[in-house]
Amino acid sequence: MAVWSLFRYRNSDGSSKDWAVTTNADGSISTRWGKTASRLPSINTRTGIRQHDIERQKQAKGYVFVGEVEIDADGNIRLPRSTTMAASSPMPSGNPPVPLDKLYWHVDCRAGHVTLLDMGIALRRWLGDLGSWSQTQGLAVSDWSGWQRLIDASLGEDAFDLSGQIHLEHGVLPWLWLMALKHAAYPGVSVGIATESGRDVSAELKAETAVLALFDTDVEAIRPLAENLGLLKPRLDLALAMADQTDHWF
Repeated sequence: MAVWSLFRYRNSDGSSKDWAVTTNADGSISTRWGKTASRLPSINTRTGIRQHDIERQKQAKGYVFVGEVEIDADGNIRLPRSTTMAASSPMPSGNPPVPLDKLYWHVDCRAGHVTLLDMGIALRRWLGDLGSWSQTQGLAVSDWSGWQRLIDASLGEDAFDLSGQIHLEHGVLPWLWLMALKHAAYPGVSVGIATESGRDVSAELKAETAVLALFDTDVEAIRPLAENLGLLKPRLDLALAMADQTDHWF
């Protein structure tokens, strides 16, 4: 069974579609595609093109690499066989369970000029909050490319569609930045964040303990920052709240 490279595209409505490619023994290229599922029914084989080139074309359209999988003649997706496995070892069926070590993001903006302006101001304000927090924590600045791409797009007046990945080495801050944008829910702006298994990440920070754990943190560790970004409601400090109250006990 051939090993295929699997790619995924996130739609603005949260759904996704997959595309896979492999190079055959005779040098031809086979591709499969369909909605994200345990089977890719559609197939096409052609010559005169390299796998690397066709992968770059797909990535330019917003597809992101998921991993290598095996696909049988009926389009059923399985994990690649390990070289140490016996040939008769059964392979699991269903969607390939990919380890959680990166996130996929997608921002589709069809907002008007006023909304785009407000969004751009908010993105830069949140970026300042992230920078201040990083400085107090003694963290290095993340080299994630999404910062500049999204800021540049928000400064324009045209609709845009951006996507990419957040890797472990980028740290938790890019995800929190996109979470703030998702939580703000600007009209005409769709923000999709997903794990490698295709699970959509919600805008509720407390519900995303698995993603927080991915970046080796938790809600309490980032609470002050999350409150500044609007992802958590500020906690009421009862002692401070009562400090200025007149004592009426008698």
